[in-house]
Amino acid sequence: MQYMVKDSAPVALLVHAGTRNLLDDEHTLRVDLDSSTWDMQRGDNPRVPGLMPNHLAYVIYTSGSTGTPKGVMVEHRNVSNLVQWSSRLCPPTAASALLQKTPISFDASVWEIFWPLSSGIPLVLARPDGQRDPAYLAQLIQERQVSVVQFVPVLLQQFLDLPQSSQCLSLTDIVCGGGELTIALAEQLRKQLPQARLHNVYGPTETTVDCSVWTLEPDQAVPESALPIGCPISNTRLYVLDAYDQPVPLGVIGQLHIGGAGVTRGYLNLPQADAERFIDSPFVAGDRLYRSGDLVRQRADGNLEFLGRNDDQVKIHGLRIEPGDIQACLIRHPGIEQAVVLV
Repeated sequence: MQYMVKDSAPVALLVHAGTRNLLDDEHTLRVDLDSSTWDMQRGDNPRVPGLMPNHLAYVIYTSGSTGTPKGVMVEHRNVSNLVQWSSRLCPPTAASALLQKTPISFDASVWEIFWPLSSGIPLVLARPDGQRDPAYLAQLIQERQVSVVQFVPVLLQQFLDLPQSSQCLSLTDIVCGGGELTIALAEQLRKQLPQARLHNVYGPTETTVDCSVWTLEPDQAVPESALPIGCPISNTRLYVLDAYDQPVPLGVIGQLHIGGAGVTRGYLNLPQADAERFIDSPFVAGDRLYRSGDLVRQRADGNLEFLGRNDDQVKIHGLRIEPGDIQACLIRHPGIEQAVVLV
């Protein structure tokens, strides 16, 4: 946390009783949420003058192979494209409500927070760490008649293993990302919640949460082959390229490169990493591509199939983990000469 504050140089820190002493930064303005004056602030939503689509919306940190987190700079236009596409994916109705349960350190929270607020649908807030308790989530979904919820595959499995999950009849859309959605899991969901649409989403933090989606409709049979990560979301371009940044034939494995409105500004204060991962598009003038490091192939129906990584990065419970990051931290310890991290 000390590193992130120093790297991002925020204009203010939001703190409360449990966090105000975690940082020794004395030069940054602190806004104490426990202060009695906080409730006296304006309750309306003042318009910010001069705000432009290419202005920075937030910086979120991902794991880095060198042992130092990488700050990803996300602009307002990136988030705007995400929330506009979300309303096409899950058209809001008078009965819509979304469950917000993802910690803000994980970029999926951006979708959970800003899409409902931008669409005018109720945002149901889970208690802190509520995402760790599937039984609590099932109860909350039933009590608040939640229609849209997002899970990583591991949590979706735990949720569906509960008998009470089949009583969550208000659910119309279940979004799953951050890991492999298996055929068995899709079949289990179809059996217990036949009315719900299942969306398998994919996207690195560097392309603003999601860049592709595949949807299983209630009346659609569960495929017998591996579930795809689908096709690009709105205003997004996906390319399967070889080591020379040339398109590969249909069905051939290549690295996924992502272009379009979701591609972020890049890494904060990391010009070398930025140049390695973000490149000018050879296909669309003025566009930038993000080299995902993910290996995919395009099927005959146009859907992309995820096949793995071209490096050591793994995902655990939806979180990107760089074993090299952990290894670098271990080696810094004076009592450790060499280290190897296995998953």
